[in-house]
Amino acid sequence: MSNIKTVQNLANLRTDYEVSQKQAEVNLLNQQRRSQRIMVISLFIILGLSTVLLGTLFWYYKTISREKKRSESLLLNILPAETAMELKKNGKVDAVKFDQVTVLFTDFVQFSKLAEFIEPEKLVESIDFYFKGFDEITTKYGLEKIKTVGDSYMCASGLPTINKTHAKNAIQAAKEMIDLVSNALNAEDGLSHFEVRVGIHTGPVVAGIVGIKKWQYDIWGDTVNIASRMESKSDPGRINLSETTYHQIKDEFPCEYRGEIEVKNRGALKMYFLA
Repeated sequence: MSNIKTVQNLANLRTDYEVSQKQAEVNLLNQQRRSQRIMVISLFIILGLSTVLLGTLFWYYKTISREKKRSESLLLNILPAETAMELKKNGKVDAVKFDQVTVLFTDFVQFSKLAEFIEPEKLVESIDFYFKGFDEITTKYGLEKIKTVGDSYMCASGLPTINKTHAKNAIQAAKEMIDLVSNALNAEDGLSHFEVRVGIHTGPVVAGIVGIKKWQYDIWGDTVNIASRMESKSDPGRINLSETTYHQIKDEFPCEYRGEIEVKNRGALKMYFLA
């Protein structure tokens, strides 16, 4: 009996041991499964967070790229491409002297007097019509628009990229400007229309930008002053040339000598009408 009990106890002990071993294996398997589930969930969380992060970074990149293109477009609308590149690269723009540039001025006849009787909105709309047309013409012939002051439009040929046909290009642009104004003079489009005077002079200038706010590409020198005087001494619908511009284009465009005309602070200057 004692031996039988001993055998039964041993059998029970063996059974308990085997059960505990199996339970340990089951527990280990369950723990492994839980670990795997946690790992899978963690991977999905990491993948989701990575997707959100990458999406956010991509959105920021697209936004920054779009804003960069927009700012570059605005900068190119204000400054010549070469000047804008120099400004972006160096943070400043050095003044440059050009030995031969043709400067063109336009001015509407009797604008100030007529403006008194025109509604401001209509006046601005009318000026915008002409200046948009002038912008297209200057772009066509490679002229650089410098600025507008009231009803005056100023542009230059031969900068910032030097070219040998600057005077010819300015003459061609001026002729199309005259045609634009003449064709619109009697148009019934609800706008106010004017006649225009044009003056052109060729000579040296210094070009660059100044200040830290509202940059503007500008030119300085006596050439600018003389071009302005050529415009003020012109007649409605005519293009008035200085002697230096005349010598540049006389073999390509017929001109009419006007004689020597007194100019403020400059004395008498020879002038020519483009025929």
